[in-house]
Amino acid sequence: MTSTTLRAVTLLGATMTMGFAAGSFVLFAHTIMPGLRATDDRTFVAAFQQIDRAIINPWFMITAFLGALVLTIGATVANRGTTALVWIAAALVLYCVAFLITIAVNVPLNDAIEAAGDPAHIDVTQVRAQFNESSWAAWNLARAILTTGAFGLLAWALVLFGRSTVAIMGSKG
Repeated sequence: MTSTTLRAVTLLGATMTMGFAAGSFVLFAHTIMPGLRATDDRTFVAAFQQIDRAIINPWFMITAFLGALVLTIGATVANRGTTALVWIAAALVLYCVAFLITIAVNVPLNDAIEAAGDPAHIDVTQVRAQFNESSWAAWNLARAILTTGAFGLLAWALVLFGRSTVAIMGSKG
């Protein structure tokens, strides 16, 4: 694989997986959490537990959450010395902040609501109140903004990569 191909593959992969990550966080921000907010406590706790179980799967972890991190790191390394590097590195910083928010805030809240147990056998009103739904949603909105910004930066890096590749190919022609 040539260095140009490696740069292209990692950058395209980073952009696609970042788009998947951003889409996931945005979907929670504009659809899932507002929909759950309108439900009663038992429905909220039961549905959130099921959504949390469902999202922890290889498809999400590989194509979005960890894939975006690994491929953006790979694109940063592969694109050293190119005009796209600063944009890729900025995207990596934004995603690292979103990743840290996920690990430090959202996952512990997810784990706490999961550990509460079967909604049929717990005080769902207390569990929902302890979950701190508004905090979870606010931090998720931050993740949505950060990853959408990272996606935009990677898309711009692809434009710059394409321009530089056309310039190189044009000078050989």
